[in-house]
Amino acid sequence: MPARFARSPLYAALMSALAAAHAPAMAADTPAVVLNPVVVTGSRAEAASFDLPASIDVLNRQEITSGQPRVNASEALVAVPGVVANNRQNYAQDLQISSRGFGARAAFGVRGVKLIADGIPASMPDGQGQAATFNLDVAERMEVLRGPFSAIYGNHSGGVIQLFTIEPRDNPSVDAGFAAGSYGTRKEDVTAQGKLDGLGYVLNTSRFSTDGYRDHSAATREQAFAKITGKPDDDSKLTFTVNGLWQHNTQDPLGLTLAEYKSNPRGVDPVATQYNTRKSIDHLQGGVAYERRFGTDLLQISAYSGQRSVTQYQAIPPSALAVTKGSGGVVDFDRTFYGYGARWIAIGQALGGKVTTTTGFEYDVSKDIRSGFDNLNGTKSTLRRKEADNVESTGAYVQSEWQRGPWSLTGGLRYNTVKFDITDQYLLNGNDSGSRNYTRTTPVLGVVYKLNPAINLYASAAKGFEAPTLNEMFYSSNGGSFNFGLKPARSNHYEVGAKALIGESSRLNVALFQISTDDELVVDTSTGGRTSYKSVGKTLRQGIEASFDTAWRRDLSSRFAVSHIRAIYDGSFTTGTGASAKTINDGNAIPGIPRSTVFGDLAWKVTPAITTAVEGVYRSKIYVEDTNTATPASSYAIANLRVTAEQRLNHWRLSEFARLDNLFDRNYVGSVIVGDTNSRYYESAPGRNWMAGINARYTW
Repeated sequence: MPARFARSPLYAALMSALAAAHAPAMAADTPAVVLNPVVVTGSRAEAASFDLPASIDVLNRQEITSGQPRVNASEALVAVPGVVANNRQNYAQDLQISSRGFGARAAFGVRGVKLIADGIPASMPDGQGQAATFNLDVAERMEVLRGPFSAIYGNHSGGVIQLFTIEPRDNPSVDAGFAAGSYGTRKEDVTAQGKLDGLGYVLNTSRFSTDGYRDHSAATREQAFAKITGKPDDDSKLTFTVNGLWQHNTQDPLGLTLAEYKSNPRGVDPVATQYNTRKSIDHLQGGVAYERRFGTDLLQISAYSGQRSVTQYQAIPPSALAVTKGSGGVVDFDRTFYGYGARWIAIGQALGGKVTTTTGFEYDVSKDIRSGFDNLNGTKSTLRRKEADNVESTGAYVQSEWQRGPWSLTGGLRYNTVKFDITDQYLLNGNDSGSRNYTRTTPVLGVVYKLNPAINLYASAAKGFEAPTLNEMFYSSNGGSFNFGLKPARSNHYEVGAKALIGESSRLNVALFQISTDDELVVDTSTGGRTSYKSVGKTLRQGIEASFDTAWRRDLSSRFAVSHIRAIYDGSFTTGTGASAKTINDGNAIPGIPRSTVFGDLAWKVTPAITTAVEGVYRSKIYVEDTNTATPASSYAIANLRVTAEQRLNHWRLSEFARLDNLFDRNYVGSVIVGDTNSRYYESAPGRNWMAGINARYTW
């Protein structure tokens, strides 16, 4: 060790932390390995994940928060097989999340995967959601469902991601955290929780800011969360939650062409600075949930409402014609949304076995007042579009599980309706008002056979339903406005799998699946910053997922997740018109979906209070558009390191983390924008970067 480093303040601080962590009186408790957690996703009723005929993974609080800044859900979702969660290094467009390939085409936000937080939808009625609304500071666990049983959740073919926040504890506490890292990244957060006069509370506020890895990608995000719980009597529980997100003037670096990426991965296309592309978001949502037990039965009722305002500056040149179709380069909307739902979970006996039946309904509405203006070099200019966009979603479902001996049978049925109603208030270019309804009934069926207490075999099947989102309906290929002719994608899902508990410290999950889809939505035309979609013929997804979690010994544990998917167009079709028409060949890969993904980590408890871990991530190449002729984003493999430490003294608990990502400083494309205008497909990922933080908790 160099003498100069041994004398440095950093070295002294590290040695002090190590010495404190070695102190027996301050050692952290060794967390128990939970191999068979209880979940509610998939069956709507509490059940052991091991016993469900579905692919469902649970990320506990330690896996979500340990060694992480708790900014993006992708930090934890990387360990889930079948799910690709990319941090796009673009906070104006949020994370890019896909499940078994569904959602990969989303230009922004999350679609094809339903997001739920504390039982309240974080996805809008049309299927579009924002993972940024997940508050990871107060996360207790995330449940991630893929495959056929997603059908019981309605208009989402890919899966369901549910976030559950911490419950108040009897002993009140206050946490304060600070983290900093590469590219001017900082995060400060404060959390208080406890119980007072029979009411429980969880309160959190945080601020995240970054200069951004790429030019023109700075962002500031402020979040707040409040949860109040109470028990009106011994058989009931009442919970109020409020969640807010404020993200102003978030710079949008757009994508890069291949030449731009190779020349300067941290750069931006000149139009990003010319039009000062950026987005501002104000999001506030509140909900109430009531549950009451009637013997072994359970009634659950929930309602929520919220408001979301977005102003986005895009790189679309101003038009010289007042009658031009389209929204212009500035999108400005105010959204009011609300909904309610109820379910009854009944437990009984039939045919010599236990029967659990869940019956429920959901109703969700969003109402937008939307305007579009020209973007005059970063300034809002001439009005080009004004309308009222209303979306209404209704779902009713029943799901029943029968258990007897080694067998378990589950069947369900859901009725879905999604209604779009558009009132055009800008009539210089004609009246584009209209409406469209999408209706579908989706059944699901599953069976589990307990080969022995440690091995379960299962099979499941379902029909999926995925209506286009509001944004996918905005334009039609002939230069017109709303595309009311889009069809819903209809899919058939099949899955077989095995779940095994190996000894007392290991679990193995393996699933094989096939999904065939009719009327899949694809990019039809993309010009002038406006993308239109088209309902095409068939697609086919076939794949395998496996995960293996184990504690090799008390101080050594690892996680491993691997996915392989063949996602192709199962028939030829054409997109575009005239000279821009393209033929998409049968067998072409669906863009945005890596064929293979691998995650693994190995964690070693150096002492009871110090843990170090190495992580590995692999992604195969990704095609960026439907013809598969543009250069795909290359495969990559990266390694990360993380270290956590903890000290306890009387009422105090201190914890620290440091992580080094992309250890070997690889250059790679972290995500792609499918079918992007001007071939700006590529979003580069950071080189070697670091993050470190400290948290202090005082418990009374």
